[in-house]
Amino acid sequence: MIGFVKGKILNLTSENALIVTDGGIGFEITCSYSAFSKLSVGKEGEVYTYLNANENGVALYGFSSPEEKNMFLKLISVSGVGPKMGITVLSGMNMGDLAAAIASSDVKRLSSIKGLGKKTAERIILELREKVVSGASGSSAGGVSLPPPSQGDEDAVVALMTLGFTRAESEKAISRARAGGAVSVEDIIMSALKNI
Repeated sequence: MIGFVKGKILNLTSENALIVTDGGIGFEITCSYSAFSKLSVGKEGEVYTYLNANENGVALYGFSSPEEKNMFLKLISVSGVGPKMGITVLSGMNMGDLAAAIASSDVKRLSSIKGLGKKTAERIILELREKVVSGASGSSAGGVSLPPPSQGDEDAVVALMTLGFTRAESEKAISRARAGGAVSVEDIIMSALKNI
C-alpha cells in the first residue's frame, strides 16, 4: 500500500486532483480540500495517501495529515459512504466542525455539505458515534482515574476520539478547555484541538 507520497507537484486540477512526481513516477491523487490548498505547482509537496482498488479501477486519495486520513477511514467504513463521498465530506467541512457535528448529532449541519443527503448524514452520525463509544471503554491516563464527563463533555470526547485521540488525551484536553473558559461543545472541541 502507498501510505505517503512526497515529490514535485506537476499539475493541479479544479477537481482537487494533482500529479506528484517521485523518482520518475507520476502519482495522480484526488485530495481533500485542506491537502489540495497547501500545494503549489512546481514546488515540493507531500500528502498522506489511501489506495483504493475495486472492480472500477485503482485510485489514490490524499490527505494533509494522519488525523485527516484516519477520519477518512472512519467515514468510508460507514455503509453507503465510498472514497469519493469521504473526500467530499472532508472537503466540505474542517475536521473540528465535522467532529463537532458528529458528536452533537447535528444532521442539519452535516447534510449542509454539498452532495451529502440527510439519510447518509444520519448514518454517518449513528455508525461513527457507536464505533467510537464502543471502542472507548473507560481508559485512564497513567492509572489516574478522570472524573466522568458531562453530556456536553462526552460529545466532545467522542468528537476528539473520532479524530484519532485516546479517551484519556481527549478528557485531559477538554478539562484544559473548560478551565480556559470554553462552554459550548464546539468551543470545547476547537480549544482542545489547539492544545493537544
